[in-house]
Amino acid sequence: MADNVITVERLSDDKNHRALHGLTRALIANMVKGVSEGFKKELEIVGVGYRAQMKGKKLALTLGFSHPLELDAPAGITIECPSATQITISGADNEVVGEFAAKVRGYRLPEPYKGKGIRYVGEHVRRKAGKAGTKK
Repeated sequence: MADNVITVERLSDDKNHRALHGLTRALIANMVKGVSEGFKKELEIVGVGYRAQMKGKKLALTLGFSHPLELDAPAGITIECPSATQITISGADNEVVGEFAAKVRGYRLPEPYKGKGIRYVGEHVRRKAGKAGTKK
């Protein structure tokens, strides 16, 4: 590391060395970006009665189950709920932020008929037509 520049070099043009070269470069770049800027995932909740709120350090989700879900934030992660239908997950480690956002989203994936569920902000959910009523 010279002049605040990190250089990644590979030993040869072997296929495995080339693959690991790109992986190593990307991991280091994400570490630098995480420390300088941080990573953020935003989720939105769609559905009647579905909501999120913070209870201390825990994220409490009401998603139509018989009981509310309470999730502990992993170390190094900050969770905010600006409104009852929005969740913002931020932190320095891209992998942990994305993994926790996917875990939260996995409790109620967006469904294609009514569009209810937890989705990333800006995510497009393809809608399907329901049953076409038959007349007798």
